[in-house]
Amino acid sequence: MSVHFSMWIKALRVIPHVDRAEWERLDLISRWLIASRSAVLVMTFFSAAMAGILAFRDGAFHPGLWAVMTLGLLLAHATNNMLNDLTDHVKGVDRDNYFRAQYGPQPLEHGLLSVRQLMLYIAVTGGLALLAGLYLVVQRGPLVLVLLGIGAFFLLFYTWPLKYLGLGEPAVLLVWGPLMVGGGYFVVTGRWSWDAVIASLPYALSVTSVLFGKHIDKLEADRQKGIRTLPVLLGESAARLVAIAMMAAAYLIVLYLVAARLFSPAVLIVALALPLLHTAVRAFLHPRPTEPPPEYPREAWPIWFVGFAFVHNRRFGALYMMGLLLDALWTRFG
Repeated sequence: MSVHFSMWIKALRVIPHVDRAEWERLDLISRWLIASRSAVLVMTFFSAAMAGILAFRDGAFHPGLWAVMTLGLLLAHATNNMLNDLTDHVKGVDRDNYFRAQYGPQPLEHGLLSVRQLMLYIAVTGGLALLAGLYLVVQRGPLVLVLLGIGAFFLLFYTWPLKYLGLGEPAVLLVWGPLMVGGGYFVVTGRWSWDAVIASLPYALSVTSVLFGKHIDKLEADRQKGIRTLPVLLGESAARLVAIAMMAAAYLIVLYLVAARLFSPAVLIVALALPLLHTAVRAFLHPRPTEPPPEYPREAWPIWFVGFAFVHNRRFGALYMMGLLLDALWTRFG
């Protein structure tokens, strides 16, 4: 088994399609990156990076604590992704060519891993995340234990029952905003900041729009399986409008942050993501097509709304992070 650096890079960019023969030739890290759907971990990195930038802005950045926190969050997100697959497999959700089994490898459903092997992946990954969290508890005290407990609750119960009760989307909004950025700021600095919580909201809304897109894409499949996500409860038309509202609200909150003089105009660099917002809104204004348009990448189908939302989120998140960094540099040295 040789090391496949090219697959590492590919798995961090997209969710690659692999068959059993190719899987057998891959190294352990490649398999872990694919099984954990590492391409979406960038969303967690952005939240952790924002927490660190805000701490640096306030002159309280601790690189060691930030590194441990970031690693712990990434491992926790990876654990949740694999636990999601395990739970859905056990409950039979991924059977009969379910939507999620079409756009990328589902290690259990496609026979790439046994249940025991995936549970080992989960145990090791989750155990390392827990060790990182406990280290931070020792360094920063009982509030981090509370934050760790909240994070563990969402990690363990997002797939069931929260997602089945229309609470999955609110959970993501809380986790990728106040919990990761606000809580991350506390971990790094040792103090709570409501400004950091408010600053987390644009990106948290953008991340939640990605989940909305995913759940709209598989709305009918979820309805048939009895999974009552918010898009299932709202219906496709209303859910598409809510997703648009969340993406637009992210920009409006950035404008508020500047108008209220909480941050400098540097964060307005997010305006460079407006062309992708326009593309995403155009897609969300219409029902999901039954077949991919000729110009649409065939390998990406049946992903539709989530693809537009994810591409926009990645650009918006990178620009927002850059804007916060420019603002921090101006605040510290300007």
